[in-house]
Amino acid sequence: MIGIQYGLCGLVFLFFGFCLMMLMRWQLAYPGQALPVIGKLLPYIFGAGMIPDGKMTSDFYNSLGAMHGTIMIFAGVVPLAFAAFGNFVVPLQIGAPDMTFPKVNAASFWAFAVGGLIMMISFFVPGGAAKSGWTSYTPLAAFENRGAGLHAIFNGQTLWLIGFIFLITSSLLGAVNFITTIIQLRAKGLTWMRLPFFVWAQFVTAFLLLLAFPPLEAAIIMQLMDRVADTSFFLPSGLVVNGAQVQISGGGSPLLWQHLFWFLGHPEVYVLILPAFGIVAEILANNSRKPLWGYKSLVFSVLVIGFLSFIVWAHHMWLTGMGTAVSAFFQTTTLLISIPSVIILSAFFISLWGGSIRFNVPMLFVIAFLPMFGIGGLTGIPLAFNSADLYLHDTYYIIAHFHYIVAPGTIFGLFAGIYYWFPKATGRKMSEFWGKVHFWPTLICMNVIFLPMFLQGMAGMHRRWYDGGQGWGVSTEHTIWGLTGFQWNTPISWAAWTMGLAQIPFIINFFWSIRRGEKVNDNPWEATTLEWTAPSPPPHGNFIHTPVAYRGPYEYSLPGRERDFTMQNEPVEPAERTRRKPPVEPALA
Repeated sequence: MIGIQYGLCGLVFLFFGFCLMMLMRWQLAYPGQALPVIGKLLPYIFGAGMIPDGKMTSDFYNSLGAMHGTIMIFAGVVPLAFAAFGNFVVPLQIGAPDMTFPKVNAASFWAFAVGGLIMMISFFVPGGAAKSGWTSYTPLAAFENRGAGLHAIFNGQTLWLIGFIFLITSSLLGAVNFITTIIQLRAKGLTWMRLPFFVWAQFVTAFLLLLAFPPLEAAIIMQLMDRVADTSFFLPSGLVVNGAQVQISGGGSPLLWQHLFWFLGHPEVYVLILPAFGIVAEILANNSRKPLWGYKSLVFSVLVIGFLSFIVWAHHMWLTGMGTAVSAFFQTTTLLISIPSVIILSAFFISLWGGSIRFNVPMLFVIAFLPMFGIGGLTGIPLAFNSADLYLHDTYYIIAHFHYIVAPGTIFGLFAGIYYWFPKATGRKMSEFWGKVHFWPTLICMNVIFLPMFLQGMAGMHRRWYDGGQGWGVSTEHTIWGLTGFQWNTPISWAAWTMGLAQIPFIINFFWSIRRGEKVNDNPWEATTLEWTAPSPPPHGNFIHTPVAYRGPYEYSLPGRERDFTMQNEPVEPAERTRRKPPVEPALA
């Protein structure tokens, strides 16, 4: 139940964050023009000062940018990828009746709900929502939304910090629960190397959250104190705001905030992608009807990613002027972490070789995930070098690189997981036809949106200026495929709005199928892992009979068997124990 609650709330936040992006795209495509149709309504929702006569102000654009990033990542993808799929699927896959700490689990969800609600409220307080970017860099974030007419607590930037504290607490409670559950509640016979790869991905993700979020939570509390208690954790001496020197004790370091934020910020990338890797692995093996290639190499790769993700964070800070020795270290670790990622992606591609592939909707999203994530990963390699990052930093190249990993990457994995495990949650399948109507426009529009952004970034287009700013002069000097950098904003925006329309079939299909979808048995995909031995939907306690695991998670197409799948709870037959006879060596004439 808690997994389903997380899933529904996460999907709502994802859709809301996506709507914020669609508003931003209007300003970029048609700067200074009033929004059609909804432009007259928005002043009543967000306030006339934010969007007078339907025309977007720079402050409102900054709020949309900050809240889009925050909501999509921390209120959308993380609760959906980690908490929703983790709470629903992990106990079923390990044969557990429940999570180890049910009340902690409930507290985790309600902390998430409170944090998300506070984020939403921040849009409607005087001054509007947070405007300092989703990274909330100081000293700007310490002074934004402060002054005459603004409440000390009920202002956008302060509520952003308070809401974030609840979201972090939610993830920490969930991480403790996941780690304990996977270690303590595995079914009899389910050894570590018999775990489905999805469970391994969630296990490593839980450790990333457990170790990386506390420094950021401490940093957020310190920034909150800088705003409401006049401390100077991140405020240096001699600050000048609006032409006047600020009377503060000083002595703080804005760079300290960056270090603490990105110490979470880079493991967070793998918090987003590792659950998607796990989902892809399950669906890939099931729909290629063969075992995953290199299971142990996949497991060790995610463990290495988990370790290395903690020692690459400063590659987000090349422009802070770090020394050559430190930058050489972070360049090296950043390049090293690409190796296990390439191993995982290669294993997935090799797993397709020779398979009897079924092109159902979950598999379509999985197959699209592979090259999309590959593009995102490969385009990140130039950013590993501070000499290249000097030119690409804060341009649309960064937007394209990151979104290829998270949008057509992670979110495609999440869509695949929703279509795949929907029958287990409801006992019914979602429509294949409408699933494909959802998939194809989404895939095409994703690439039309993000591929030109690489070119815009290399042309010098800045990622945060709401009307182009000084970037006009740089990115209008030459054309890219017939359009200047800023002219590309129009087709990109139309693709974004088209992709928004493409989500309508998914929304209708999702809710219609809960009651009206095709009824299926407990194992409609003919899969092998333990969750498909439980009833659909699972009762209290998950299983009617306590499961026992006798074999690995991906026993597909075993020779000599009637079916092309063998479930983990099927005992090993005597014939399978017989070792093959050694080949007879040919006699030399």
